[in-house]
Amino acid sequence: MRNKGTIGGSLAHADPAGDWPAAILALDAEIEIAGPRGRRTIKADNFFVDLLQTALAPDEVLCEIRVPITPRSVAYEKTEQKASGFAITGVAVVVDKAGPRVGITGVAAKAYRAKAVERALAGQASPTAEAIARAASHAGEKVEALGDIHASSDFRLHLAEVNTRRALTRAYAAR
Repeated sequence: MRNKGTIGGSLAHADPAGDWPAAILALDAEIEIAGPRGRRTIKADNFFVDLLQTALAPDEVLCEIRVPITPRSVAYEKTEQKASGFAITGVAVVVDKAGPRVGITGVAAKAYRAKAVERALAGQASPTAEAIARAASHAGEKVEALGDIHASSDFRLHLAEVNTRRALTRAYAAR
């Protein structure tokens, strides 16, 4: 069944270890929802509410995902749980003229934008490895990390920093 899933279904499920939420956040996508009260559009930043919860009402369906034109400067780094392939930590990065956008999954109860990382690199067209490492150190800032049989909360935060550094380095190198 997993091979028959859709991006929309994955987003609506809002699994904190799913890959698509991080990518959709980094891509700054908009999600269109339809229900008996009509259609509405939600920014990806506001779509994921909590563990397995989205902004969808019980009588609504996700019907469209709008992704802006995206530069080639993208990267995704993931440490996966080997049996399932789900992310223990996954980091999606998009770099454009405005700077980086960083979406992180697998760390907290919901996927999130690492805005502190983004702010740390704002205005830097070609940051040094040191600047990227400093920015990546903010990947888990103000995040309550999950811990389970696959990884402790401290290890997830460590992986968030490592994968953020790797994804930023790859995305900036692709420019």
